[in-house]
Amino acid sequence: MTAQKPLYQQTSTEIINGLNSNVELGLSNQEAQVRLTSYGKNELQATASTTLLQKFFNQFKDFMIAVLIAAAIIAAFTGEAVDAVIIMAVVVLNAVFGVFQEAKAEQAIAALKQMSAPNANVRRDGEVMTIPATELVPGDIVLLEAGDVIPADLRLLESNSLKMEEAALTGESVPVDKIATPIIEDDLPLGDRKNLAFMTANVTYGRGLGIVTGTGMQTEVGNIADMLENTEQTKTPLQVNLAKLGRALTYMILVIAVIVFVVGMFRAPAVEEGNRIVEMLLTAISLAVAAIPEGLPAIVTITLALGTTRLAKRHALMRKLPAVETLGATEIIGSDKTGTLTQNKMTVEKYYVPDTLADAHQPVDGTASILANLLALNNDTKITADGTKLGDPTETALITFNEVQGRDLGALFNSQPRLAEIPFDSERKLMSTAHPLPNGKVILTVKGAPDELLQRVTKWVRDDEVVAMTAADFDRVNTVNAELASQALRVLAFAYREFDELPATLDSTTSEQDLVFVGLVGMIDPERPEVADAVVKAREAGIRPLMITGDHKVTAAAIAHRLGILTDQQGPEAIITGAELDQISDADFNANVGQYSVYARVAPEHKVRIVQAWQKQGKIVAMTGDGVNDAPALKTADIGVAMGITGTEVSKGASDMVLADDNFATIVNAVEEGRKVFANIQKAIQYLLSANLGEVLTLFVMTIMGWNILAPVHILWINLITDTLPAIALGVEPTEPGIMTHKPRGKETSFLAGGLGSAIVYQGILEGGLTLFVYWIGLTYPMHPGYEAIHADALTMAFATLGLIQLFHAFNTKSLYQSIFTVGAFRNKLFNWSILIAAVALAVTILVPDLNGIFHVTELDWHQWLTVLVGAFSIVPIVELIKFVQRRLGKQ
Repeated sequence: MTAQKPLYQQTSTEIINGLNSNVELGLSNQEAQVRLTSYGKNELQATASTTLLQKFFNQFKDFMIAVLIAAAIIAAFTGEAVDAVIIMAVVVLNAVFGVFQEAKAEQAIAALKQMSAPNANVRRDGEVMTIPATELVPGDIVLLEAGDVIPADLRLLESNSLKMEEAALTGESVPVDKIATPIIEDDLPLGDRKNLAFMTANVTYGRGLGIVTGTGMQTEVGNIADMLENTEQTKTPLQVNLAKLGRALTYMILVIAVIVFVVGMFRAPAVEEGNRIVEMLLTAISLAVAAIPEGLPAIVTITLALGTTRLAKRHALMRKLPAVETLGATEIIGSDKTGTLTQNKMTVEKYYVPDTLADAHQPVDGTASILANLLALNNDTKITADGTKLGDPTETALITFNEVQGRDLGALFNSQPRLAEIPFDSERKLMSTAHPLPNGKVILTVKGAPDELLQRVTKWVRDDEVVAMTAADFDRVNTVNAELASQALRVLAFAYREFDELPATLDSTTSEQDLVFVGLVGMIDPERPEVADAVVKAREAGIRPLMITGDHKVTAAAIAHRLGILTDQQGPEAIITGAELDQISDADFNANVGQYSVYARVAPEHKVRIVQAWQKQGKIVAMTGDGVNDAPALKTADIGVAMGITGTEVSKGASDMVLADDNFATIVNAVEEGRKVFANIQKAIQYLLSANLGEVLTLFVMTIMGWNILAPVHILWINLITDTLPAIALGVEPTEPGIMTHKPRGKETSFLAGGLGSAIVYQGILEGGLTLFVYWIGLTYPMHPGYEAIHADALTMAFATLGLIQLFHAFNTKSLYQSIFTVGAFRNKLFNWSILIAAVALAVTILVPDLNGIFHVTELDWHQWLTVLVGAFSIVPIVELIKFVQRRLGKQ
């Protein structure tokens, strides 16, 4: 195209000339082949997807995983093969999980391709033919009729009562009346470009003719596909936190290992210089490996996986594991309106007959029964054998109204079949149908836009009598119409005219005059009944809901008020349209994004811009939606939520979570589960890091003091039995009370925030200190004579204490500040069994003589066991006392 004007502003002649085409003949087959070579096939392109092997290796780019691999290599080279195998098993398991989740995420473009029309009816060389839609080229003349899927982007040349359903692309909840004439306005959103047709839209009514203006990636859907391809996947708070934690741990471990090596070189017993270097190097490395919580990635993965299982039972299907935890941090929920907050189903909400405005559920009688008949007769809805209604959503809503009222439509249609009709057209905005009456006369039913129909009315039915309408009567009807429209209801007016016989010529000019007004009907795509409560719960949890829709401003505002997304304190300034948004610079919008709660008439790029503006404020944003137009924003958001029933495959492919029941309220349940998952991961981290800190301090002090230190096999066995089952069991702890009354923790909050870091430090010091105290008692009050026996017993006691103290401390980590007697020490059966199994696995190494040599331990008598048990258990009352003091000082 050479013209600079937008397509919708150009005349048909300008479009045809610009594309060098012909309406009557279409393109020649030869010219079509030339253009096909030039423009390429009419299909969406996707970048080459990565192979499974590439996906697998990509999983190892995570910093924490790299640290674990390094630890495994060091362990292998120093002869600790068991530890190396365990660490690598954890790493590989994580990679397999990651590949499985990532492989699902490449379906968005494929779904867009499936939505495209398989065939198209075109004119070529003067003949109408059916060709594969992939062979369409700019300039092709396409014939359209009801039931067709638009095969490419078109400029309409003819429109005969043409209507199209574009909800998935524009968010418009009702079919759009299409025209063929130019539109003079500038900067129109997609939904208002009524002389254009967009790829993947559906023709619901009428016939038309269009010329192809864009194919493949040059269409509006192609633009969305390109946005999906080029949208960077945001990292979840969990991934960011784990990366930070991994770096911090690595630096600390390296520093401690170096200090231990240097100090040990000076404090170690006199041995050959070469042996001393090797011995201390092995000690430093075993300390470093012991300090790394190698089970953490696996425990996080398992905790998230268990969270997805629980969410699935509550109708929320997670496509990406880390998104479970992200839900709990969500601060903003930007929701599409059509199909998400509303039912995507037009419904009669109110009806008006002279002097009576009633809700749709109120019984119809008198004049209202005449109105109900007109709703059914002036209607093109087809009802299948199984009761399914096929047709325009507005018309099917009128049939549903009659069914809810319990009216016998079969008898009505049999007694008054359609004799003739004057089809709807977008200029006069009316539709009329003729039917026989029992008295032998013919009734012409008329429906249409109130402002157009009232111009043709002279009388109305009042108190079951037909009387002339006065100016005051017209004012009354117009007032009711305005009142209904202000509530965002789509209003239709109904009237009729009786003839002695069917006119020979039935046309608008002669027949649709001198009409008798019967009433008005107000319809809307109603809100889902459970959403208002969900909005209240979201606000209580500190989450701000937004409405982001392609629908009209008035409709969006009305639904937002009804749901509580717009509060009574918010005025018109809280609502903004896509056109108004285009006039605001990024800097101004980012600074003032907090004042807007409703966005209307927005395009896909607007939705992405809104999400990004909130993200620049440091907020974690969830975006819900079901249409093709939602996909880029779903992918850009920290968590994208798609609808499972009404949602397109494209939106599901771009999402992190799919709602199986399309219930907005399910999101609130998912947020609660997300907060629970984060809290449980924190418990596992508190448990693991305090235990590892205790181990590091024990080894460090033993080295500094020049004592015999715990062997690598001691540390590895303790890590194996305490870092697995108990930590996993903490991941399924029940939800702590009041979790949904807390404010979202936010993007910058780390795992160690809220007092967790200090708790890990003091509890790790306690574990190390108590272990060293028991070791000191073993040395000071020996049960066996001889230097070797005394030190062997003391090390065995330290080994048993270090393992058991971690198991007892696991009870403390059930809550950061609450007493274990408040949260329930034994509520979690899996936790109870895990502690028992770990304790037995630790005890058998000492109690079974054949294992003593393997684990470098000795048998202990009852005095020594009592010392171990008292020393290990004492961490529980000490931590309980500290928690009590913290609660008294006002900590939560």
